[in-house]
Amino acid sequence: MQLDVATYQRVLGDEIRRLRKQRGWTRKDLNERLQSDISLQTLATYELGTRQVSVVRFVEICRALGELPHELLARVHERVFTDVPVGRIRIDLRKVVRDRAPELLPLRRWASGKLAEESGTQTPEVHLDIAALERMAELCGMQTVELIARLREIGGQPAQSA
Repeated sequence: MQLDVATYQRVLGDEIRRLRKQRGWTRKDLNERLQSDISLQTLATYELGTRQVSVVRFVEICRALGELPHELLARVHERVFTDVPVGRIRIDLRKVVRDRAPELLPLRRWASGKLAEESGTQTPEVHLDIAALERMAELCGMQTVELIARLREIGGQPAQSA
């Protein structure tokens, strides 16, 4: 498997930008939280994937965002090297069914129904887009971001921005 450096840089930048926006921060807000002094233009080029970020700078950005560097890299790796469509999250229906959190009962019932439908003919994994995740979160009485975090905990894959 060959590494497409440009794609990897773009996806890494996209993940950094997604985390920043998720926190409601501007580039300036993030820049003010960095230990070293870099220009907003440099930060923009990291987010756009047009400039390689050093390991040390990457760790610094992750720390400012409150994100573990290895978790961010795992999401980048997943996006670059798997076939999960952008803007979707992959979940294993069997793991959802086994989870016993009471607030996930609507999701568990749906997953059980999907597994019964498939009856062994396909993989027990499905890809959910943001609209489906929003609806599931509503049914479970939680915020979408909370549902995504719970799915990650029980074995789902990180959501990818569109």
